[in-house]
Amino acid sequence: MGRRTRGIRTWTAGIGLAVVAAVLPPIGAAAPVHAENNGVGLTPALGWSSWSSVRKDPTAAKVDAQADAMKSSGLAAAGFQYVNLDDFWYQCPGSQGPNVDANGRWVTDTTKFPASGGTDGIKAVADHVHADGLQFGLYVTPGVSKQAVAQNSAILGTSYHVKDIATTTAEKNYNCKGMVGIDYSKPGAQQFIDSWADEFASWGVDYVKIDGVGTADVPDIQAWSKALVQTGRPIHLELSNNLAIGSAATWKQYSNGWRTSGDIECYTSCTTPGTLTDWTHVQSRFGQVASWQPDGGPGAFNDYDSLEVGNGSATGLTDAEQQSQLSLWALGSGPLILGTDLTNLNATELGYLKNSRVLAVDQDAIDASRIVDNGNQQVYSKKEKDGSVVIGLFNYSGTGSTTVSVPLSAAGISGSGTATDLWSGASLGGVSGTYSVNLGPGAVRLIRVVPSGSGGGVTIEAEAAGNTIAGAARVATCAACSGGHKVGYIGNGAANSVTVNGITEAAAGSHTLTIAYLVSGSRSFSISVNGGPDIVETVSGSSFATPASASVTVQLNAGTNTIKFHNDTAYAPDLDAITVS
Repeated sequence: MGRRTRGIRTWTAGIGLAVVAAVLPPIGAAAPVHAENNGVGLTPALGWSSWSSVRKDPTAAKVDAQADAMKSSGLAAAGFQYVNLDDFWYQCPGSQGPNVDANGRWVTDTTKFPASGGTDGIKAVADHVHADGLQFGLYVTPGVSKQAVAQNSAILGTSYHVKDIATTTAEKNYNCKGMVGIDYSKPGAQQFIDSWADEFASWGVDYVKIDGVGTADVPDIQAWSKALVQTGRPIHLELSNNLAIGSAATWKQYSNGWRTSGDIECYTSCTTPGTLTDWTHVQSRFGQVASWQPDGGPGAFNDYDSLEVGNGSATGLTDAEQQSQLSLWALGSGPLILGTDLTNLNATELGYLKNSRVLAVDQDAIDASRIVDNGNQQVYSKKEKDGSVVIGLFNYSGTGSTTVSVPLSAAGISGSGTATDLWSGASLGGVSGTYSVNLGPGAVRLIRVVPSGSGGGVTIEAEAAGNTIAGAARVATCAACSGGHKVGYIGNGAANSVTVNGITEAAAGSHTLTIAYLVSGSRSFSISVNGGPDIVETVSGSSFATPASASVTVQLNAGTNTIKFHNDTAYAPDLDAITVS
């Protein structure tokens, strides 16, 4: 695959592995204070959730097994990182609400998640997940349990109690019930949520899903956003479900993602009884991807719910429909959170999930626009920063074949281009005018088109998820940088480096490497291509907030190349992006 067919922010297998678990501010800058700037969620989350396949009976053994399978199947190496425990992890004695501890916080169901010595059962699972090199997520709902109100639990670290902050308004807890609201104007309210977030952080939680929130729950969302940041642990915050599109700016301000609708699971209404979902439920997302397109982006993404791919017919979708679901979610740059059983993956569909070309479409953090909406003909496209265009052509019908056509001009391609089938990797040769394909029921053709005359260069952002960000090197926000981020704290030790991976060339030869960097004064990069001798490039600049650029000639091999930026003895400049041409 030639370099012009690659995505910008994600490259090859290992997508997501290099997104760091913590973000330090650039030298001299203030620490991030808002959830949209909390150091996580720069690209859509990839992982697994217990809800679809485990649902009401999660146990430590089941979650541990899923984490082990994510690692052993190669999904972790492909970028899938989160193992998320959904509802039913806490004690629920009845409709009076979840059981609580002395400080009003939910108590772990020890029959499902037994303690390990003095370690809480949820922390024990988190420890297992972390030992697999993965990250752990947990579920909560807004408000406070009626049990805490009845006990008038003390709010940790304050002189206040739950009765001082609780309202009588019912809050959504879909299964246990028994939650009431919190009056956040009252002293102690934020401290209550802080104490709960601190407990989650102490357990090793990396991802929190707040379920049952809506426009009326903005104070809860704000409180949890603030509480998670104050823990000092980078924690992804996801909102569920069926959030109002009119409040998208609010969801974006306070979270890393939000559910655009109800559940993808079909429960008792499945076309084939006993399956996880069906094509009708996937069809409902076509319009959502189109409608929510303006609202997703780095740090905060539209969430179209679980990805039901990997368990063959048990998912309720054909292979073609599973490819379509994954393609649609990828075009919309939505989180890819699997609901399937990772211990029982179909080999063919596991290949779908590990397809780096398709994952790159998701991880570019660019939301596609719908450019054809003609009955069963549905087409979406997005333009990558290297000038290539990704186009997804779908047969919306689940019963009959359809020819789907798109004028390439609608995708911003004037003249001709060269196309690649992203599912197979096969070259489709030259394309121009109108592109058409005959598709079976529920099928997709996902292509990348490189317009003629678009040039041979490709730009890769330093924080792209396929890169290796090592040691103390950290991603930081940067308003003037490509993609809104940069990598700082490079150098001042051999361990602190950025390696840009997966630079693919058709033939060996000389190339111009243009480096977008930030520095105040002068510093040096040591640049190693494919592990070879360092090229020392000393550069100057006026600010750590304003990128400058410099170019150097490098020799690249035919095939895949890596370029490492480091400085073993002194700090290097901050790195924004590189362009290889």
